[in-house]
Amino acid sequence: MNGAERHAEPGVQGRASGQGRVYQAQGDQHVTEHHHHYPPSDATSLFGTSLGRTVVQVPPSTFGGIAPPVPDSVRTPLVAPAPLVVRDRREVMRDLLSAAGDETGGVHVLHGLGGCGKTTVAQAVFNEVTRGNRRIGLWVNASERSTLRAGMLAVAADRGAGAGELAAAHGGQRASADLVWHYLHASREPWLLVLDNADDPAALGEGGWLRQSPRGTVIVTTRQARSPVWHGARLHHLGVLPVEDAALVLRDLAPEAGSAEDAERVARRLDCLPLALTLAGSFLSRQILESWSMSDYRRHLDDNPTELIDQGAVPGNSERNARQLVGRTWGISLAALADDGVPECTSLLRLLSCWSSDPVPLSLIRPEAVNAAQLDALHPPLIGPRVEAALRGLLDHSLVSLVSLDVGGETVRCVKTHGVVLDSVAATVPEAQRALLVKAAAQLLQGAVPEYTARAGDAHRVGHLAPHAANLLRRVEDADGAGSVVALCTRLAAYLFDGGDNQAALSLARGAAEAGGQWLGADDPATLRAQYRAAISLFRIGRFEESEALHRRVLDARERVLGPEHPETLESRQNISEPLGQLQRIDDCLATLRDTAEIRSRILGEHHQDTLHARALLLEYLAAAEAVDEFDTVGPETVAACEELLGDDSFTTVTARHNYAYGLHRFGRFEQAEGEARRALRGRELVHGPDHALALSAAVLLSWILGKLGQVEESVSLGRRVVQGQERALGQEHPYLLTNRTGLAEALAAAGETEEARALARQNLPLCERVLGPDDPVTVRTRGLAG
Repeated sequence: MNGAERHAEPGVQGRASGQGRVYQAQGDQHVTEHHHHYPPSDATSLFGTSLGRTVVQVPPSTFGGIAPPVPDSVRTPLVAPAPLVVRDRREVMRDLLSAAGDETGGVHVLHGLGGCGKTTVAQAVFNEVTRGNRRIGLWVNASERSTLRAGMLAVAADRGAGAGELAAAHGGQRASADLVWHYLHASREPWLLVLDNADDPAALGEGGWLRQSPRGTVIVTTRQARSPVWHGARLHHLGVLPVEDAALVLRDLAPEAGSAEDAERVARRLDCLPLALTLAGSFLSRQILESWSMSDYRRHLDDNPTELIDQGAVPGNSERNARQLVGRTWGISLAALADDGVPECTSLLRLLSCWSSDPVPLSLIRPEAVNAAQLDALHPPLIGPRVEAALRGLLDHSLVSLVSLDVGGETVRCVKTHGVVLDSVAATVPEAQRALLVKAAAQLLQGAVPEYTARAGDAHRVGHLAPHAANLLRRVEDADGAGSVVALCTRLAAYLFDGGDNQAALSLARGAAEAGGQWLGADDPATLRAQYRAAISLFRIGRFEESEALHRRVLDARERVLGPEHPETLESRQNISEPLGQLQRIDDCLATLRDTAEIRSRILGEHHQDTLHARALLLEYLAAAEAVDEFDTVGPETVAACEELLGDDSFTTVTARHNYAYGLHRFGRFEQAEGEARRALRGRELVHGPDHALALSAAVLLSWILGKLGQVEESVSLGRRVVQGQERALGQEHPYLLTNRTGLAEALAAAGETEEARALARQNLPLCERVLGPDDPVTVRTRGLAG
C-alpha cells in the first residue's frame, strides 16, 4: 500500500489532512487527498496489517469490477485543518463538547447552507475531544454511499472487527451496518464519530448506518435540514456569522489588507458566509503581482462576484474542490434534487436569482402567477403545480429559508436566499434563458405593485419590493425586458418618494434612468419618467442645483418629444418650480407655475385636480415674492375650491392649506395663520404620517407662528420634534434641518434657555458654514447665537 501525498503551503501546522479550505486564522492551506485502490487478486480475500491497522483487500468483482475507495484514515479528519480560532460558534461548540463528554451518547445533526462552516465546527469539536486521548475520534466522509460504506467498515476494523467478518460484510454475506455498530457498542474506549457531508440522509437511513450508542456520540454534518432520518437526533442550525465575527475572519486571514471598518464592508457584501469570507481572505493574503486592499476587493465584487470569490481557492481537482467553490458548491445540492425527481429546483432558484437577497414574499411565486409568467419555457420547465415541490426541495437542502416580514403592520411570509448563492446561480444561467427569466421576474413583481397613486400609505405596502426591482436592473438582457423593469422601478421610486424614503427613491430612479438610457434611448418616455423621479428626489434631499439641472433636461426633452402641452411635460414644468424657488429664482418659479396652471385650466378645466395643484403650489411663491394682492385673491379661492371639490384630506387640499398658512405667517397675520397652520399639520400627518418631511415642515411653520404669538413652550416643543425628526428623515446636513436647528436655538434663547441655545448654535455653525456658506443669512444668525 502506498502512502498518501500531503502538500501544504507555509503556515500549515504539519498534520495530515484532506483537500479543502475553511475559514481560518492562519495562512493558506491546501491538501491533496489520494484514495488508493487495491489491485485485483485471485484469492477470495487477502488481509494484511499496516501500522497496527487492519487493511482489507477485496477483489473488484465484489463491487461490479470496481474496487471500493478505502479511506487513508478514520482517526484523522481528511479535510483542511481547522482554523486556530473558530469565530462565533461558541454556543453550538459548547453544546457539542458537552454532549461528547456525556456517557449517554446521542446523535447531533449540524445542518445549514453549504459553506456555512459545518465541517469546521465538527472538526474543532473532534480535535478538542481527542486531545490527550480522552476519546477516540472517528471521521467518515459520508458525501457518497460508497465512501460512507467504506468509511464505516474501516471504523469497524479500527474497533476490532476481524478480517473474515469484514470480508463477509464486503461480500454481502453479513449486514455491514450491524457489524460496524456491534464493534462500536463493544468499544472499550469512548468515541466520537463524525459523519461529514451527509447530504443524502436516505443513504444513512436505508442502511441503518445512523444509530445511537452509550459508548459514544455521533455528529452529522448535512445540508439537509428536514429528514425523517434525523428523528430522535438533536438538530443544530448553522447560519451566517454576525458581521463583527465575519470581519474578524477576514482580518485573521489578511490582517494587513484593511481596517476593521473595511473588513465589515466586505463581510456585509459577502453576506457573512464563512466559505466566501475564507476565499476572500485567502485571495487577499496570497497576492503577488497586485496588492488589493479590502476596499479594492469590495469595489471589484460588483463586477463578477462569483468569479472573484473563487479566485481565493487553491487550484486542484475541480470535481474534488466543488464544495470549496461558491460557483459550484450549490450545484451539488441541485444535482441531488434533480436525481430525486425535482429538477424544477434549479429553475426556481434561477428565478429567485433575478431578485435580491432580501425576503421575497411567497405571494410572488403563487402557482397561478408562475403559470401566467410562462416559465414552462425554461429548461427544466417550471410550472405552477410544481412550485411547492421545488420550494420544499430548496428548503430541505438549506438553499433557502422561510422568514416573516412586517409590512405595514401585517406579517408576510417570505422566502430568503443568501446573496452569494444568488450571484453564483445567476452567473450560471444559460444565456438563452436569461431574458425569459428577467421578463418573468418583472411580471411577477409588477403584479404586487399597484398602479401609482399619490398615497403615502401605499409606500409601506410595496417599499420592501424595491431591492428586488433594483436587482432586476442588473439582470436586464434586452430592450423588451428593460422596458418593463424600468417602468417597474420608476413606479416603485414614486412610492418610496411619497413615503419619505428619498435616498432610496433617488437610487432606484437613477438606476432605472441609466438602464433606460442604455436599452431604450435617452429620449424614450420611460427613461424621461425615471429621470423626472430622480430630479424630484434630488430636491427633497436638498441638492437643489442638481435637481434644477435634471428637471431642465427632462423638461426640454419632453417638450421636444411629447409636445409642450402633454401631461408629463406640464408635470415637469410644474415641479421645476421647487428647486427654482429654493435657489431664489422666484420670478422664474412664478412664471412656470402660472404657465402650468393656465394650460391645465384651458385643457382640463379650472377645477381639475391638476389645475388646482399648480395653483396650490403658486401660493408659497406669491408669498415669497411679496405679491400680497394676488395672494389675497388666489389664496382663499384655491383653498375653498380644493376643500369643496377634492375634500379636506386630499393631498392637494392639504398642500393649499399649508402654503396659505405660510403666506399668512409671511405677511405677519399670526392669529389667522395659527388656525390654518394647525389644520395643515393635522392634514399632513393624516396624509403622510407624523414623521414625513412634509408633516415636519408643517410642524415647524406652526412653531414659528406660536413663537410670534408668545406661546413659547409649545413653540419650543414643536421645534425639538422637528429637529429630531428631520435629523432622521433628511440627514444631518440638509439645508432645511440647518435652518430649523437655528430657529430652535433662537426659540430657546427667547425662552431664557441661553446655555442650551448657545450649545445648539455652536453644533450647527460649522455645518451652516460648509453647506450654506459663511455669508448665508442663516449662518450669520447662527454665528450670533453661538457667541
